[in-house]
Amino acid sequence: MLPILILPSTEVVVLEFSYMLAALFFVVGLRFLSHPDTARKGNLWAAAGMLLAIAATLLLYRDGAGAGIPLLNALVILITIAFAGAAGAIIARKVKMTAMPQLVSFFNATGGGASALVALMEFSNPGNESTLVTMIGLVIGSIAFSGSLIAYGKLDGKVGDIFSPFMTYLNILMLAVIIFMVVFVSTGMASPEIMPYLIYALLAVSLLHGYTIVMPIGGADMPVVISLLNSFTGIAAAMAGFIYNNQAMILGGIFVGAAGTILTLLMCRAMNRSLFNVLIGSFGGQKAGADREAGTIKEVNASDAAILISYSKKVVIIPGYGLAVAHAQHICSELEELLEEKGVDVKYAIHPVAGRMPGHMNVLLAEAEVSYDKLVEMDEINPDMPNVDVVLVIGANDVVNPAAIDDPSSPIYGMPIIKAHEAKNVIVLKRGMGKGYAAIENHLFYQDHTRMLFGNAKDTLQKLVMEAKNL
Repeated sequence: MLPILILPSTEVVVLEFSYMLAALFFVVGLRFLSHPDTARKGNLWAAAGMLLAIAATLLLYRDGAGAGIPLLNALVILITIAFAGAAGAIIARKVKMTAMPQLVSFFNATGGGASALVALMEFSNPGNESTLVTMIGLVIGSIAFSGSLIAYGKLDGKVGDIFSPFMTYLNILMLAVIIFMVVFVSTGMASPEIMPYLIYALLAVSLLHGYTIVMPIGGADMPVVISLLNSFTGIAAAMAGFIYNNQAMILGGIFVGAAGTILTLLMCRAMNRSLFNVLIGSFGGQKAGADREAGTIKEVNASDAAILISYSKKVVIIPGYGLAVAHAQHICSELEELLEEKGVDVKYAIHPVAGRMPGHMNVLLAEAEVSYDKLVEMDEINPDMPNVDVVLVIGANDVVNPAAIDDPSSPIYGMPIIKAHEAKNVIVLKRGMGKGYAAIENHLFYQDHTRMLFGNAKDTLQKLVMEAKNL
């Protein structure tokens, strides 16, 4: 007797094709996001892919009995999308560029929380065939949720740091407990009566673990933490996709998880540290073993600084988080354009971990319509530093500290830096002599060819622009 071949319905075929097409849109969008000139187009492609996946699900999804999504459920979904979309649009328009890292952390939290809720609801579903995948999604999503909320609080100055060796041992213990519980439940050793209690206990431990992971991490490591939590959110979304056998969710989650993981490793390489060292090292909360002042600082006024940069051939601007805090990106762009009119070759040197999230300086300067061609990565600009007439350091600290090269006792020793100290002249714009995230003295400030220009970065740059215009 010949077997009966059951062909899928037209709706199922079109739905699966729509998911694959949506995933292709994600790939194209991710490709365009690799360059600032096409990033806006990349966002539109990715958004179109998500819109296609949502529309296809609402119109073509069929359950085992062949029924579609109930009308009431569809209305709830559409109302939720409309409300969340409106809220997201308002937030995105009103948020300041200095608060962009906080917004990214908040978005990470929502993605992780949504994936954790999916796993929590589907665990008791008789049709769920993968207990292990569901538990992994619950754990990673919960860690991403609570960890991202703590990262948001730390970036916004609402949550302090906990620097204690006890936290390291606590994190190791909690990780061991989570692994034990996942194995215990997924292998069927737990009785059905206690299963719900174990799942909620796993949820609680995972949420607490996300808190304890991020709390000890200092400000200098926040770019790494944000990209790591972003990868966690992607992995959790992929787990939700496996639960529902949804190709769009699986591929989208894998893309986010892989991109976040690669970016995390690149951030660690830029700091010359391992990911394990970032998670337990509390960089930014420790003091240097040989912290010392290296001489006497020399100040310069805005008039003399304007003369120096106006009559130079090459000027390199090194932006840091202080530029973002002062909202000085637009006046900085104006200074750059003014110098270009005077025949000065102006470039921006960008350190991979400058700011509080990956690419923070690139986004900040893009908002001020600085040409991407003028943004030069650290490895590319460093060989040309001896030929630079003036380096203008605006709000940067640890990423230009020569201690990373010449002080083995420094906690940042070995971290790649922008070699501003090799330029002919250095002008540093700072509010005062405060230390950076690594809490160590910056020897660049005391070198003979360095001049300090104190004051708010935005006000100081405005003075430089006025002085340069009068020359």
